[in-house]
Amino acid sequence: MSLSYWEYKSWLSHIDYTIIGSGIVGLNCALRLREKFPKARILILEKGMLPQGASTKNAGFACFGSLSEILDDLTSHSEAEVVALVKKRIDGLKLLRATVGDTTLDYQELGGYELFTQEDAALYQHCLQHIDRINALLYPIFNAPVYSTKENVFGFNHIQERYIYNAFEGQIDTGAMMGNLLQLAIQKGIKIMNGVQVEAFEEKENTITVTTNKFSLESKQLFIATNGFASQLGLQQVKPARAQVLITKPIPDLKIKGTFHLDKGYYYFRNIDNRILFGGGRNLDFAAEETTDLGQTVVVQNKLEEVLKDVILPETPFEIDRRWSGIMGVGTQKKPIVKTLSHSIHVGVRLGGMGVAIGSQVGRDLADLVRD
Repeated sequence: MSLSYWEYKSWLSHIDYTIIGSGIVGLNCALRLREKFPKARILILEKGMLPQGASTKNAGFACFGSLSEILDDLTSHSEAEVVALVKKRIDGLKLLRATVGDTTLDYQELGGYELFTQEDAALYQHCLQHIDRINALLYPIFNAPVYSTKENVFGFNHIQERYIYNAFEGQIDTGAMMGNLLQLAIQKGIKIMNGVQVEAFEEKENTITVTTNKFSLESKQLFIATNGFASQLGLQQVKPARAQVLITKPIPDLKIKGTFHLDKGYYYFRNIDNRILFGGGRNLDFAAEETTDLGQTVVVQNKLEEVLKDVILPETPFEIDRRWSGIMGVGTQKKPIVKTLSHSIHVGVRLGGMGVAIGSQVGRDLADLVRD
């Protein structure tokens, strides 16, 4: 790509901080850098037309973990680690709400519900047996019991007779969140270039050469905030995890309100604009969904439609309006990776499907790796 003198001078010269990825983490990293360094030249490189991974493609759950997810986490994490994870998610949601504002986010705390199929009787009983234990574990964070049970008031089919209810779970408008964060960045003089894919970077004595599919540039510091695509830049501790989603056309008199989890959180759905947004199913074929391909598969989409028809809307006609997918970054541990790789290269990745909850704080923590 041939750049004019003006293009190079205004956008690509004397860059102090370059951030790869304009998602929740990348934008919050940039905003924090602007707080710390008011006169710095900050550039964000984004390979997509919009943030490419999951930031504009998620379901908009303001959540911190269903009961079965937390119990599952306790099989690979200590109690202290799980409490720390939940607290980090709650603190991250508070930061997001403070940054963007509840009105802009369309934040609604309608509660979260975990459903269990009739085949999941053993898991259901296991969760019921441990409600008091987990409530006691999380009490210092919420100063109240988190989980309780409720009757099947929404008329879902083929499930256990009661939901496990979480009064502290909310939902947001994902598009409004990202639009506001992008606007804040631009207002603060942070430059964002879309359609630019970073292919390589090389650290030299006092600078980093960043090579993209369009041009090369020099930057004093580099921040990697690509999460699900981190392995493409050599971060093999992070595996991509595709999440497929569909949404119905508007349904008259839709009574379903809240956020809903099914099958240990591998399926999730919510109301939005009198529609049902429904995603998940990567547990049907983990290997196939460990991909950075933003596509859909017949097996997952058919399963989503089947569950939608048989369980969620058994007596309600519906039509599918749109389908899409997003790419999360996961690993063997739920704790995100926020660290300095070398003197001038820093990473904030592996959000484990909790980008809405922890992305804002991870972005700030990433920026804070650079000392004042």
